[in-house]
Amino acid sequence: MRSLFRFLLRNHFLMLFLALEAISLALMVSFNDYQRVTFFNSSNNIAGSVYQRFSTMDDYFSLGRTNARLAAENASLRKQLQMRIMNQEKYPVNRPDTVDAPAYIFTSAKVISNSINKQFNYITLNKGSRHGIKPDMGIICSDGVVGVITNVSANYSTGLSLLNRRLSIPAKITKNNYFGALVWDTEHYNTADLKEIPFHIIVNVGDTVVTSGYSNIFPEGIMIGTIKNFDVESGTNFYNIKVELSTNFKILKYVEVVHNTKRAELIKLESNNIKE
Repeated sequence: MRSLFRFLLRNHFLMLFLALEAISLALMVSFNDYQRVTFFNSSNNIAGSVYQRFSTMDDYFSLGRTNARLAAENASLRKQLQMRIMNQEKYPVNRPDTVDAPAYIFTSAKVISNSINKQFNYITLNKGSRHGIKPDMGIICSDGVVGVITNVSANYSTGLSLLNRRLSIPAKITKNNYFGALVWDTEHYNTADLKEIPFHIIVNVGDTVVTSGYSNIFPEGIMIGTIKNFDVESGTNFYNIKVELSTNFKILKYVEVVHNTKRAELIKLESNNIKE
């Protein structure tokens, strides 16, 4: 305490000067429009720079986890490619000289906003119309289904998260191919309900649930999760199936937007069924 008093006595002129400078600055900013705008613009630039540095640091320290996930995904893709090559060699098919356009195109994007604690959760991505993103495109990540694009600007897009009561995903159990509708249960960020599965089929805890392919948004076989528990819905012939989601929405950072290149053709064809 004595040392503090000595310091204040020794530097009291400097302390008084700094205090008067602070008061002068506050008065100048308060009563002069130009200085006020200049001050706040400068402070915003400084704050933005600080936030950018923290974001960069966070990205750097998460590189290990990101690289591990990318390595696992690459390994899975290589395995799928090898299996396809082996099947083509085993069962050769006469093909025309021209190659069809791919049914699905994938565009990588970064999540810049995401909520998990509301009944209607949304996700915002750093890619928009100038990157080829359009409404009704699917969103996936290396772990599975994420959501569906709903609105697009030039550089950004927003979509319904799988954690949104308005979104229903056509899904199936891989071991028997029975399909139903998967909807969020609004209870936890890591569980959802699989509906319309008849109780006469055999299901087990741990069974894998994937996209059924019965939509024009997601390809077949995209991971959704595994069966956590189930019971028979009272008064019906269907199960109540609780699915543990494979995607961890709390740490979601990088995704891919799925473009079905055949979607317009499918919609046009299926619309004829409505007219009949």
